[in-house]
Amino acid sequence: MNYEIRDISLSPSGEHKIDWVRKNCPLLRNLEEEFSQTKPFQGIRIALSIHLEAKTAYLCKVLAAGGADMYITGSNPLSTQDDVAAALVKSGLKVFAWHGATAEEYERHIRKVLENDVNIIIDDGGDLVNTLHTVFPEKIRFVIGGCEETTTGIIRLAAAEKAGTLKFPMVLVNNADCKHLFDNRYGTGQSVWDGINRTTNLIVAGKTAVVAGYGWCGKGVAMRAKALGAKVIVTEVDPIKAIEAVMDGYEVMPMHEAASRGDFFITVTGCAGVITEADFNEMKDGAILCNAGHFDVEIDMARLREISVRSYEQRQNIMAYEQANGNTLYVLGEGRLVNLACGDGHPAEIMDMSFAIQALSAKYLVEHRDELNEHLIPVPREVDLDVARRKIAYMGIKIDTLSEEQERYLNSSDI
Repeated sequence: MNYEIRDISLSPSGEHKIDWVRKNCPLLRNLEEEFSQTKPFQGIRIALSIHLEAKTAYLCKVLAAGGADMYITGSNPLSTQDDVAAALVKSGLKVFAWHGATAEEYERHIRKVLENDVNIIIDDGGDLVNTLHTVFPEKIRFVIGGCEETTTGIIRLAAAEKAGTLKFPMVLVNNADCKHLFDNRYGTGQSVWDGINRTTNLIVAGKTAVVAGYGWCGKGVAMRAKALGAKVIVTEVDPIKAIEAVMDGYEVMPMHEAASRGDFFITVTGCAGVITEADFNEMKDGAILCNAGHFDVEIDMARLREISVRSYEQRQNIMAYEQANGNTLYVLGEGRLVNLACGDGHPAEIMDMSFAIQALSAKYLVEHRDELNEHLIPVPREVDLDVARRKIAYMGIKIDTLSEEQERYLNSSDI
């Protein structure tokens, strides 16, 4: 079969969600119209693994409008929305994903996508690229290249390139200015607290939020916590980012010191073992823990389950873990991405920019397939600026342009 989803009858609900996204994504709408005429992906098979909700679904439809044969799965078992998956199947696309997939099911869906001699990879976190290299190495010859959406995925790609195991070009979409400056900062900042607030229904003002990691995502989470009235503590391993956090007005300290003070803990590092047993033992009764990094390894969930005397579901998407000292800790979304496990992810207008970068980067790979010599490819500056110009025009904002005299001045070699 060309799909493996929960229930095709859910498609009407998914179609409504996708239609709402389409109305709020002018960049993708414009690309859909353009691609429908030019067909840049005619004859191209695209494998896509991104959080499968309505915004991702619309990106899939835009690529399909450009002629792509789409093979789609999710990038997190808890972020797939079954009605959206059904809507994509109803429109003729090939989808292998469902909400709450087991580890075995999740891996099977990844493999189903990659069985099809795909030419372009669009990845979120690196699972498609990793599985292709380790399970289907014979199919690498069909691949033109791919695009990576996340910081975590780029970390994995850089490690593979250093080890000499990466076998095809990957565009570093996350590093584009129109991606990380807006998606990572404003998108993550808003969607993380949306997920926390709708799941807990608790006040943030007057409480202490501990944000682990002060990259662009951490900056956004801390900024929104402060706007909601929280006192913010940042934990970091990078001294430069730590200084930045201090100068942005936050307290900075090691996690073990912050553990006894936090009411909310949000990990945003892309690393494993950020909150461990030693930290659990210091936390106050009722502390709420969640993760906004790609994988569910930032909070040591395995150890938390082992040391807890009892665990139970306190509320939908909230698991309670009673500790031997009598305190209860609460974990949102199983320690997976809280903004998608407990919410709808980033706002549509933000993902409009990120997914425009994705679509144009995929187009760049196809158009330059015979010229790509490097494995790690920055998003071309002209693509970044193209998206920015389109976005600012849709926002109704006008800016200055350089005169010829100013251009000559900036490009002069005179000292």
